[in-house]
Amino acid sequence: MRITGGQAKGRLLASFKGLDIRPTPDRVREAVFNIIGQDLSGFYVLDLFAGTGSLGIEALSRGAEQSVFIDMSQQAIRIVKKNLALCMFKDSGTVFRFDLRRGIPTVKYLERDLFDLIFLDPPYGRELLDVLLDDVSSKGVLSSGSWVVAESSKNEVLPVSFGTISMLDTRTYGDTRITIYKNRD
Repeated sequence: MRITGGQAKGRLLASFKGLDIRPTPDRVREAVFNIIGQDLSGFYVLDLFAGTGSLGIEALSRGAEQSVFIDMSQQAIRIVKKNLALCMFKDSGTVFRFDLRRGIPTVKYLERDLFDLIFLDPPYGRELLDVLLDDVSSKGVLSSGSWVVAESSKNEVLPVSFGTISMLDTRTYGDTRITIYKNRD
């Protein structure tokens, strides 16, 4: 698994072995950034169900100011921290352990109130995306014109809109569906 663009392009990332973690493949990450844009200068990013941190680190590589990574797994937290160090983004990433099945954390916990890009990549088949998309759209964490990228099974169909966010694009890559929402506010 490598960073596909930006200043850390080509950098190898540490990954999990033998666990039920499904890192976003390189070609899917590359496709996401082809849709939302290559230059994320000044963006604040929230990477939920971070896993290896590849999505948030990819955003940092493309100029994002800061990425906040959240995962429940202690091993994932260690891997994200290791990958931030490998890519020289240690000072640009904040990593939290939190159970996202309870919804997204409060703004106080996140240490930031607005995000320009949010990645949601929960385990497939647990019906978490609808709840979390609703949470993201209703908790006031989205900046004006922000993006929300949801990764799901190709069989999962997500609603066209949630509160202030509307579906902009959806694409399928093997077993993975990427749904991209845009904040209308």
